[in-house]
Amino acid sequence: MKLDDFNNIDFKNAGSLPGPVKAVLLAAIFLILLALGYYFIWTDAFASLDTAKVKEEELRKVFLDKKSQAINLVAYKEQMVEIEKTFGALLKQLPDKSQMDGLLTDINQAGLGRGLEFDLFKPGQETRAEFYAEMPISIKVRGTYHDLGAFATDISKLSRIVTLNDLAITPLNKESGKDKSLGAVLAMEATAKTYRYLDADELAAKKAAGKPK
Repeated sequence: MKLDDFNNIDFKNAGSLPGPVKAVLLAAIFLILLALGYYFIWTDAFASLDTAKVKEEELRKVFLDKKSQAINLVAYKEQMVEIEKTFGALLKQLPDKSQMDGLLTDINQAGLGRGLEFDLFKPGQETRAEFYAEMPISIKVRGTYHDLGAFATDISKLSRIVTLNDLAITPLNKESGKDKSLGAVLAMEATAKTYRYLDADELAAKKAAGKPK
């Protein structure tokens, strides 16, 4: 097979071409058809295949997640029951609006019961969250170290949730000379925070206020 064989090809008499020339021409035609088929047909098919593979991975992941949830469904249900019990117990520790005055009295009595002297007991402005309201109470009391500690312990044992925050304890002036026992007396400033749950009317009003006008 020579180069002249390709320069002098007569396609009208293609049947009489030498065998090697025919083979080369057929191979060239096959490659051209293969390239055209790839460009016009297989490119979209390959893109669809890649998309299908990605979708398959997503569905596989969803399936495995659902399978895991189904296997652990009983454990999830038991956990939800336990969470509801715990939440219910915590909710019972939150007084409603009508019980707040009694709770404030309990905090005050806890201090008086330990022999503390109140210089300040001032409830502040409520701040409301999703289903509860928080009330800060500014407290300033005087007493011995042990009495102050016992007061803090009594607060933690109340049936309602009360926390002591921003504690600052300072000794009273030892140099006053009026009472030497003042050297053993401390002044404690703190912010007691107590909480109450919002009643149905307050929740409805809060929900209405949150809707866009």
